[in-house]
Amino acid sequence: MARVLVIGGGIAGLWAAVKATDAGHTVELVTKAELAEGNTRYAQGGIAAALFPDDSAERHFADTIEAGAGLADPAAVRVLVDEGPDRVRDLIRFGVAFDRGESGLERGLEAAHSRARVLHAGGDATGAAIEHALVATVRRRAVAIDEQTMLVDLLVEGGHVVGAQLLGASGAVVERRADAVVLATGGSGCLFRHTTNPAVATGDGVAAAWRASARVADLEFTQFHPTALAAPGTPLISEAVRGEGAVLRDESGRRFMLDVDARGELAPRDVVARAVWRRSLEQGGAPVVLDATALGGAELARRFPGLDAVVRAAGLDWAREPVPVTPAAHYAMGGIATDLEGRTSVPGLFAIGEVARTGVHGANRLASNSLLEAAVFADRAVRAITASEASRAAAASEAAVAGTPARSAQVVHGAPVDRDELQALMWSHVGLERDEEGLAAASARLNAWHALDPVDRRSAEDRNLLDLARLTVAAARARRTSCGAHFRTDDPNVVVPATLHEPTALEREAA
Repeated sequence: MARVLVIGGGIAGLWAAVKATDAGHTVELVTKAELAEGNTRYAQGGIAAALFPDDSAERHFADTIEAGAGLADPAAVRVLVDEGPDRVRDLIRFGVAFDRGESGLERGLEAAHSRARVLHAGGDATGAAIEHALVATVRRRAVAIDEQTMLVDLLVEGGHVVGAQLLGASGAVVERRADAVVLATGGSGCLFRHTTNPAVATGDGVAAAWRASARVADLEFTQFHPTALAAPGTPLISEAVRGEGAVLRDESGRRFMLDVDARGELAPRDVVARAVWRRSLEQGGAPVVLDATALGGAELARRFPGLDAVVRAAGLDWAREPVPVTPAAHYAMGGIATDLEGRTSVPGLFAIGEVARTGVHGANRLASNSLLEAAVFADRAVRAITASEASRAAAASEAAVAGTPARSAQVVHGAPVDRDELQALMWSHVGLERDEEGLAAASARLNAWHALDPVDRRSAEDRNLLDLARLTVAAARARRTSCGAHFRTDDPNVVVPATLHEPTALEREAA
């Protein structure tokens, strides 16, 4: 059987490690921080699947296609909605205790879903519950686990990925050879000044795969969540709060979303995020507010215990008064291009979870499809590795020389990259609204920087952020029309409000 190197400790990586071990492969799991750290742990909204009598895979399919703004791959969406229910049942077998009521599994409604189909655990702790169950499952398997270990580069020989260079906690770079490398390194929210992502989300897998000549796609599609708390750290306020009846109001107290979309606060995320952004501009940078007071303090504490604690820790009482919110970078729809089994364009390399561009999300992710996508395509990738004669052949003949990265983005001139300035630049010019002038300015500034050699985690992350920022800006410039989360104010077919684009409070802070 194959030697499988899994890089990433969220739902995708943990799932792959469990299933690959159960299939008889030798598995090593690498994670940049501790095993439980990553975006999965912070997922509040839930996991969507057509599990109920009044729902169907066809409805879930239609909702996902519509939310994707015409760019979702129907074949990938079909795989997601057809196989999703079985993967949720697997999670239950792994020990995830989804919330239940008297009639069975409880379910919630989230934006752009035509049916209530979103399962939660612990109210607003779905990701943490999944992470806890999968970590426990992995630790019961014969999986070698390397924590505090970061991907530096992939090893490439003869056009095949044969392993990876890894940076351990000691600062030493080591090589790990493998018959199959599975990237599950998550997203890239730390490209932006304001993000709901944890500090580990620096786009490591996409950048390393690109340097190894893997094809990447749709990097211009970053989803900005409409409701992050306008407080230090911009913590996410789950869409499920709006699904339970919370509404958005401007500084006069007026509910404004119904003027924008008949679905109001449950319109697709890109629509709501831009509406929040624009209304803030119209208010001179003052944030809009999320009004959840109608739910009452007892229900907020019961249904959203984690959020209740976060909001109160910020000195706010959302049971009594609306709380200020702002959009923030949340999820990468683009990434490493894969087929329906997680294969990339480079043999030996697989990508699953947020690091992958499977085609499921198109230009705008449907709420609570991300955890489902990770489980579905991690499962398929392991099956592909198991069935692959190429993997078994590679296992029998290890080359004698070390592999090397195939492509480098280094342009050694100018000053070293400044992470804070890069994040502010991306927020201002490659954020919710873009135009050619701003994108060109961002490109020029990014090209004036160079990255230092990766000698520790910070320098390795900075190199990845610079590579990925350049690629993202290039993709945004190439797509001259607006679609989903990619909104260009200089698109002649787009009507934008006649509001001066004055800096928001967040933009002024970033500057």
